Amino acid sequence: MKGTVGELGEFGLIRELTSRLTTNPAVRIGPGDDAAVVAAPDRRVVASTDILLEGRHFRRDWSTAYDVGRKAAAQNLADIAAMGAVPTALLLGLVVPADLAVAWPTELMDGLRDECQVAGAAVVGGDVVRGDTIMISITALGDLRNHEPVTRAGARPGDVVAVTGWLGWSAAGHAVLSRGFRSPRAFVEAHRRPEPPYHAGPAAAGLGATAMCDVSDGLIADLGHIAEASKVQIDIRSGAMDIPSQMNDIGQAVGVDPLQWVLTGGEDHAIVAAFPPDVKLPARWRVIGEVLHPSALPQVTVDGAPWTSKGGWDHFGGIES
Repeated sequence: MKGTVGELGEFGLIRELTSRLTTNPAVRIGPGDDAAVVAAPDRRVVASTDILLEGRHFRRDWSTAYDVGRKAAAQNLADIAAMGAVPTALLLGLVVPADLAVAWPTELMDGLRDECQVAGAAVVGGDVVRGDTIMISITALGDLRNHEPVTRAGARPGDVVAVTGWLGWSAAGHAVLSRGFRSPRAFVEAHRRPEPPYHAGPAAAGLGATAMCDVSDGLIADLGHIAEASKVQIDIRSGAMDIPSQMNDIGQAVGVDPLQWVLTGGEDHAIVAAFPPDVKLPARWRVIGEVLHPSALPQVTVDGAPWTSKGGWDHFGGIES
């Protein structure tokens, strides 16, 4: 579309954004009323929220508006799946400057819609506000379908630790983009548009996962959340990590050990979980470690030793490499 957000106006922008949406059977009342109505057959609603700020969480010279929409939806819907729930709905809060081209928020909405369709959810409403910079607030909802939520607090000594999805790909893509390159494309796209294994979360709950979370801050950091909540020590094996040859090539080119990206790089939104040792895991899951003894000082070790290199994501510090 031509023109700016200011020229289109608030209600014109809302009409344009909502006209692009699809729905699903869980949505009883969608955009257009004071609030949406989403079915909750389980009588419990799983909810998660995130904020993305331009220049902090995305850059328009690195990612299209469509990319940002896919990523914004993915990182919230992954949180729902990591609780063992099925994503159902998403709400958008959008702050944009008046001189922003209308094409940007409409392409953002296309990305949100398409990522929701991948997860089986739908955008059901939101709000738009004028501001000096672009800010995106997402709230995702999900349904437990009569199962208990899988939290971070249930890991037990003897459990195996397994992961499904990519690790380190987004961090490798970030390293490529930071140096002004756009290839290898697979890693750049992994940074722009993560692909969480949504269906693996509810499936893991069905398999008896005792603790689970998505890898948003980095594998060691997120397993650290599980270790702390469960009051245990977790050890992971570096030799069990999948490091593709192209990631090795990128690491060699930029002078970084790719294991650093795998262990501490966030934003892949893989799912990591603890399972009882006798559970037969599907091929999509890779066993990478185990839950050790209870500990008054919960921690994650690598090959039996503390990981001393910096890394992971801290919203008040940033990406450490």
